[in-house]
Amino acid sequence: MIFTIDASQIIYGTGVSVYTKNLIRTLLNIDKKNTYQIIGGALRRMPELRSSLNAIVDGRKNASASVFPFSPAISDIFFNRIGILSIDTLIGKSDVFHSSDWTQPKTDAFKVTTVHDIAPVLYPKLSHPKIVEVHTRRLERVKKYVDSIIVPSITTKNDLVKLGFDENIIQVIYEAPDPNLKRSRISEILAVKKKNRIGSRYLLAVGVSKRKNIDKIISAFEKIRADRTLKLVVVGHYVNESDIYALYSGAEALVYPSLYEGFGLPILEAFSLGIPVVTSDIGSMKEIAGSAAMLVDPNDVDSIKIGIEKVLVDKCKLVRLGKQRVNQFSWNKTAQETLGVYNQALKK
Repeated sequence: MIFTIDASQIIYGTGVSVYTKNLIRTLLNIDKKNTYQIIGGALRRMPELRSSLNAIVDGRKNASASVFPFSPAISDIFFNRIGILSIDTLIGKSDVFHSSDWTQPKTDAFKVTTVHDIAPVLYPKLSHPKIVEVHTRRLERVKKYVDSIIVPSITTKNDLVKLGFDENIIQVIYEAPDPNLKRSRISEILAVKKKNRIGSRYLLAVGVSKRKNIDKIISAFEKIRADRTLKLVVVGHYVNESDIYALYSGAEALVYPSLYEGFGLPILEAFSLGIPVVTSDIGSMKEIAGSAAMLVDPNDVDSIKIGIEKVLVDKCKLVRLGKQRVNQFSWNKTAQETLGVYNQALKK
């Protein structure tokens, strides 16, 4: 069969990028029988996207990479809003078309999409109105046209079912941290600390959007300032891969009491790097972390404070539990289960 995967998001350095890159790479490693068309759209970053896709395909005989001059905004207009342009006219016939992040073009293929999270739809007050509008419109198109939906957690599946989606077409397939992820060397940790003027022990928080709960993280941290050697480092916008993993590796703990996540990849990344985690006792955070993290009430500053204090006292135990927990997630398993979804096209 011919499987087409839209990998446009691969150049944006997000969790979706990690997902897309590792899924495609692993599918190509385990499946030599089927043919893969890896496609993407970009304008200003077209050379970068082409280079990234070619690196993943890496000369494999059963895979090809194609890049088209469509920015995300243009793709949204043609494929989601107007819906008159069939992707088949550009790429030919496919048996399966997998959109790795919501843009679902018109096609005669078996349509698969991955819905990573629906935070803007569930919590519109925590997102920009434009983002809410775009996500709501795309989600309606997914509901109307897609044959199979992949989600990264039971939490996200339940959220979709509450919005009227057919639970029988929703497949829960857990994601995983990058298999090449490894703890940074001491020299790399010292370099990133010097670069960012971090002079002592620190807690790490990632993300500054409202749902990341940064206000309560700061409030909780202020309550434990008796230890003046401890700092709070907040990573806001894009940080290159080597720097972010060095920041993880040097941290006393990851503080991640998010209000909502579709999956919570930073939890597994921290586990993989041997860093204890404080995270929310709700939704996908609890689902993914299990008993390997310090679970707290994300709406209670005192709960977050106490969680941080406990982690700093009992780091070794949580590091050990985190290592055990992250070993339950692998891209090989993710790819095998995704291949199972693709094979549903045979039954169509």
